[in-house]
Amino acid sequence: MKLLSVNLGRPEAVPYTDHRDGVTGIDKRPVDGPVRVAAPGPKGFGASGLAGDAVCETRHHGGDDQAVYAVAREDLDAWERALGRPLTNGSFGENLTTEGIDVSGALIGERWAVGPEVLLEITSGRIPCRTFQGHMGEKGWVKRFTERGAPGAYLRVIRPGEIRAGDAVRIVHRPDHEVTVALQFRAVTTERSLLPRLLAAGEALHPEAVATARTYVEKYGTGSPA
Repeated sequence: MKLLSVNLGRPEAVPYTDHRDGVTGIDKRPVDGPVRVAAPGPKGFGASGLAGDAVCETRHHGGDDQAVYAVAREDLDAWERALGRPLTNGSFGENLTTEGIDVSGALIGERWAVGPEVLLEITSGRIPCRTFQGHMGEKGWVKRFTERGAPGAYLRVIRPGEIRAGDAVRIVHRPDHEVTVALQFRAVTTERSLLPRLLAAGEALHPEAVATARTYVEKYGTGSPA
C-alpha cells in the first residue's frame, strides 16, 4: 500500500463555483518532492492540511476534520472505464492518490501512517458539490458519483510531518466498529435510516456527521421514520 502521488492545487477562476471571488483549488496536480502536512485549523478558518495546496471555499471544505482528501487509484480506474476517458491522479481534487487501499471501505477512525512521520485518521466521505460537477464536466455527475457510493475519504492530521509520492501507507489502527466511509456516505446522502449506526464511530466521526446523526435519533429514535 502506498501513495502514488501527492496532489496540490492553486486558486483558479472558473464559472462553476459559489466562492465569492469565483475561484477554486479543485484542479490538483501531482508534485515532486516532499510536502509538509499539518492540521490547518478549524473549518471556516483553516484550509488545506498540505502546504502549498489551495482550498478556496472554506465554508464547506478544509479545516482540521477535512485536512486531507484521499482517493484510491483503483476507483479512478473504474471511473475511467465508466466515462471512457483518462483520469490523471488528482482528477477528483484529491490530495492523495493511493494504491492498494480500499479507501471507501476504510473505517471511520482508522489511522494511517504515511511515510516515516505522518499519522492521519479517517473522518468521513466526500460529499459531491456543484464545483466538483463543473470540474468534471459530466452531465449528472453529482448523482452518478453519489449512486456509485465510493466517495474517497477525508482525514485529519494526528501527527504532522512530510510526505511524498512513493511513501508507504500502513494501517496502524482499526477501531472496533463497522462504520465504513461508504456507510457514512450513504447515511448522509441516500439512506438516512442508517444515520443511527454512525454514532458507533464516536468522536472520530466528522462533527457535522455526528450532529446529523444525533438530530435524526432525537426525531426518529434508532429506527426508520414512518
